[in-house]
Amino acid sequence: MIHTIFIYVWTISATIVMGIIAIIVSFFDRTGNTVHWIARVWAKTILWVSLIKVRVRGLEHIDPDRSHIYMSNHQSNFDIPVLLGCLPVQTRWLAKAELFKIPIFGRAMRGAGYISIDRSNRESAFQSLKKAAETIRNGTSVLIFPEGTRSEDGKIRPFKKGGFVLAVDAGVPIVPVIIHGTRRIMPKHRLMIRPGPVSLDILEPVETSGYTRETKNELVREIRDIMVRARERTERGETAC
Repeated sequence: MIHTIFIYVWTISATIVMGIIAIIVSFFDRTGNTVHWIARVWAKTILWVSLIKVRVRGLEHIDPDRSHIYMSNHQSNFDIPVLLGCLPVQTRWLAKAELFKIPIFGRAMRGAGYISIDRSNRESAFQSLKKAAETIRNGTSVLIFPEGTRSEDGKIRPFKKGGFVLAVDAGVPIVPVIIHGTRRIMPKHRLMIRPGPVSLDILEPVETSGYTRETKNELVREIRDIMVRARERTERGETAC
C-alpha cells in the first residue's frame, strides 16, 4: 500500500513538472520531437519507481526511415508508460478526446502533436483521421490502441475501425505490438499497483497497400488474428516475434 501511494505521488508530481516543461518546450519545438523525448523520460521514471522491468523483443522489425502505424493491445494504465518508455521510435498518439482534458497532461499531449479523437462526433473523428494521415505523410509514425479501451480480462477485444481507415488511406504498414504483464500490475478498476515483469513484443510489419476502405474489414481481421495468436504464444511462454 505504501509503495502504491508513493507511485501515485511520484506520477502526479512528475506529470506536473515534466508537463510544464513540455508545454514550454512546445512553443519552441514545432516538430514535437523534443516533447516526445520528455514524455519518454516521464514514462521511464514511472516504470523505475514502480519497480517494473520491461523486456523488449522484435526491435529488428522497426524501420526508423519509414512511417508506420503501431497497434497495441490494451490491458492497463501502465501500457502507456511501457510504450512511451520502451518503444524506441518517434510516435504520435491517436487518443480519445477525454485524455486531452486532463490538466497539464492534456496540454502537454497537444504540444507533442498527439491527435485527439472525439468518438461522440463523427465529423470531428473524420477530421482527426485526416490530421493523423497528414502527420504520417510528414514522416511521423502513429500509435493506436485499436480496442479503444482496456480489456477487462486481458483478452483482446474487438477492434475499432478508425485506425484501419487511416492505415489504408496513408498506405503505410501496421506494426502489431503485444504488451504482456501490465494487467497483473494494475488491472482495470483496481487502484492497487503490484510490481512485476512486463514483455513488449514488436511483431513483423503488415503491408496495407493491397487494402482499400472497402476491404478494410479483412485487414482488421488479419491484424487481430496476428495479435491474438501472439498473445496466446506469450501466455504459453513461447516467443511472440
